[in-house]
This record gives sequence, C-alpha cells and structure tokens, in this order.
Amino acid sequence: MELLTGAGLWSVAIFTVIFILLVDLMHRHQHWTSRCPPGPVPWPVLGNLLQVDLGNMPYSLYKLQNRYGDVFSLQMGWKPMVVINGLKAMKEVLLTCGEDTADRPQVPIFEYLGVKPGSQGVVLAPYGPEWQEQRRFSVSTLRNFGLGKKSLEDWVTKEARHLCDAFTAQAGQSINPNTMLNNAVCNVIASLIFARRFEYEDPYLIRMLKMLKECFTEISGFIPGVLNEFPIFLRIPGLADMVFQGQKSFMAILDNLLTENRTTWDPDQPPRNLTDAFLAEIEKAKGNPESSFNDENLRMVVGDLFTAGMVTTSTTLSWALLLMILHPDVQRRVQQEIDAVIGQVQHPEMADQARMPYTNAVIHEVQRFGDIAPLPLPRITSRDIEVQDFLVTKGSTLIPNMSSVLKDETVWEKPLRFHPEHFLDAQGHFVKPEAFMPFSAGHRSCLGEALARMELFLFFTCLLQRFSISVPDGQPQPSNYRVHAIPVAPFPYQLCAVMREQGH
Repeated sequence: MELLTGAGLWSVAIFTVIFILLVDLMHRHQHWTSRCPPGPVPWPVLGNLLQVDLGNMPYSLYKLQNRYGDVFSLQMGWKPMVVINGLKAMKEVLLTCGEDTADRPQVPIFEYLGVKPGSQGVVLAPYGPEWQEQRRFSVSTLRNFGLGKKSLEDWVTKEARHLCDAFTAQAGQSINPNTMLNNAVCNVIASLIFARRFEYEDPYLIRMLKMLKECFTEISGFIPGVLNEFPIFLRIPGLADMVFQGQKSFMAILDNLLTENRTTWDPDQPPRNLTDAFLAEIEKAKGNPESSFNDENLRMVVGDLFTAGMVTTSTTLSWALLLMILHPDVQRRVQQEIDAVIGQVQHPEMADQARMPYTNAVIHEVQRFGDIAPLPLPRITSRDIEVQDFLVTKGSTLIPNMSSVLKDETVWEKPLRFHPEHFLDAQGHFVKPEAFMPFSAGHRSCLGEALARMELFLFFTCLLQRFSISVPDGQPQPSNYRVHAIPVAPFPYQLCAVMREQGH
C-alpha cells in the first residue's frame, strides 16, 4: 500500500511537471514566429528572470543589446517582452507605430494597491477614451493654471527664493541638498493641486516626502519584479501589506488633503487649483456613465502628478548640483552667463533662457547624463507591428530602453561623459538632437514636461546666481556613481554653498 502511495505521488509529480512544461511551451509558441526578435533562451516557467539583474536592469539590457542588437526578446516568467534600444528603433515604436504601442499592460502590484479599471488616472490607464479624456483634462488644466503663463512662473520663482533662503541659512556648512530640493519641488506641485505651500519644517510635508520616498523604493527591485511576474504570491496573507506599506500611507495623506480641499471648495467660484477643476467636472458628469470623472480617478490623477512630477525634477536638480561640484569650470561658465544676461540682483525669468545657450545646454546635458528614468513604464502592442524588420506580435510587452538613446554612441560625441557641448553648435548656439528623449515621446510623453523644464531652469539659475557650490572642507570628492532605483539618483553627497560676492 505504501509502495502504491509512493508511486502515485511520483506519478502526480511527473504529470504536474509535464503539464507545466506544456503550458510554458504553449505560452511561448503563442508569441513566437521565425521573424520574432532574437533573445536569450528562456528557462521553463521562470523565463529569463535569472538571466537579468532586476536591481540594475539598464546594465543587463546594455549587455544583451551588445549581443542581440537593438530589438531583442525577453521572457519574464510567462510574459513575452521586447526591448527597444537606440534612436532609430525607438522612433519606429513611439512615433511611427505610436497608436499601436500606446497601451499599458496590466501591473498586478498596482491592481493590488487599489488601481481599478476605469479609475487609473493618466499614467497607468490603458490607451482609450478614458485615458484621452483624463490626459486632455490634465494638460488643459495645467495650461489654464499658468503653464507657459506668468502666474505659474511667479509661483516657481517665489519657491526658488524660498529654496535660496534655505541654502543661505546653511551657507558655508556641509549640507545634504536633497531634502531642500524635494521641499521646493513638492511645493510647486502642491500649489497646482491644492493651491497651498508648506513651510520646509512642516511635519506634514516631512512625513509626506518620507512616504513618497518609500513608495519609489517599494516598486523597484527584485521583490516587486517577482510579484508582478507571479501575482499569485500577492495572495499570501500579509505579504503585500508588508511590502507596500509606504504606498498605502502616502495615498492616505493625499486622501486627507483631498478631503480638506473638498470641504472648502465653492462650486460657484472660479477653481483655485486642479482639484477644484476636477470636482467641477465630476459635478458636470453626474448621470453620465461614460464619463471618467469620478472620485477614484481624481485620487489617481493627483497621485500621478505628485509621484511623476515631484521626485523626477528634484532628482534631476540633485544631479545638476553634483555635476557643478565635479565640473567647476562648467559652473564658472554658467555663472558668467548668468551675470552677463541677468545680473546678480534681478530674479531669473523664463524669457532669459533664450539668451543663455550655455546654461540651457548644461541643464539638458544634466538630464541626458543623469538619465534618471532609463526604463519608463512598459507599453503593450494592440496589434502586430514591425520594428527593424522584426515582427512584434499583438499583446507583447514593450520595454523602451531610454538609456540606450540618451547614451547612443552613434549620436553623442562622448555618451558616457558629462559634456554640455553635446547641445551647442560650432558657433555656441543651443541645439537639441532628436535623441534627447528624457520625457519619452509620442502619445505617452510626459504631460508635465513644460513645468519640469521651467522648474529646472528657474531653480538652477537662481541657485547658481546666488551661490558657488563646492566640496565641504575635509570631505572627499563625491563620485558620479548612481543608485539604481526609481528614479536613478546620485550617491548621497554633501555640498558647501557659499554666497557669491557682488561682481563675481
């Protein structure tokens, strides 16, 4: 009897293994033809998960690109993926085939966090009427509240002064700039969404930024990658709550701010902020089941703007200050241009940018070299497409490797070095190569690009107008090594900001 039981167990085990292998084979065969992009041979069930470093995907993809070319396949678990590298292939995917590559795949960890169909905001929403309605609203509302107009520029300029005052309070000391940069950029977003700003010492602001940092830590790395590929693990009691605690805490903070805004909203008055404008759309949409304006989408749009618009800009500014320390000759040349065009008394304005080609080139090179979002959120093909003569079948997940474009050796003279001359012609005029895509391109390009460019220029010029940035006395020279997270940040560093003397 025991022998029979043992034999029976072995039979079940063998049948289970064969069944899994057959399912795995069917999954692969579904998406594979002789014209599909090449790639490493996947393992059964796991695919190529053990052949890439989820903690440093850009480097893994760089090595695979060198071996398989600009368009190659990966199998992550049972999910077929196609990685897009280089300017030519990227333009084909994002622009030529833009309509067919604008959709988003399902992301199990976000679904667990309460992101429901029909209320996915702008960033995660699938391509379709609801996404188009929400993107149109977000872009037009940002424009109405001053995108490209004087009012928003005034907000950013005033916040730049608060930032400079915070630096002045610690002038000559060894400081970590990241907290102050986060405070300043967060206040710009808060002014747009809630028409309010926080003092830099406000415990509410400190807690909000702490939770936001945890959010980005939680969705990057090995564990979230495994949970996305094998969502069955999300059903383990308590596991997901433990892994994504920061996500829920941050959304609870935003919920409190939304509740506070709602209680003071007067529908008979002009909207004070984006939240008011959204609440007005919800009122208009009552009784219309086709509308995407609802409380859940309001929550998601606000979350999108905070997460996508805050940490990315402050991280880019952190790179900018670090690179000024590492390249003092570039810093001096920027300050000379600031002195010549703006002076040391007048506050910088966006109108000055057109007369400051070198400063503009430096800011663009910071974005290219910093490369803070090497792998934007994936896309999914809504029909079969051709890329570089390869067939990419419908339902394939696309990974746009932006790092391969921003550091494309066929485009940039010194792709791995900080070199502002990448954005200057022989006469010193500013030029922008088409491979400059830090905000992506096509249908899913960053909706906050104009705001981010305004913040980068005004904050950067304001700081370098008032301060010279250097290594604190007695501390080693910082490195330009990067922390591979979301977004990609420089290793923590300290700086010393010294007030510039008039005329210098």
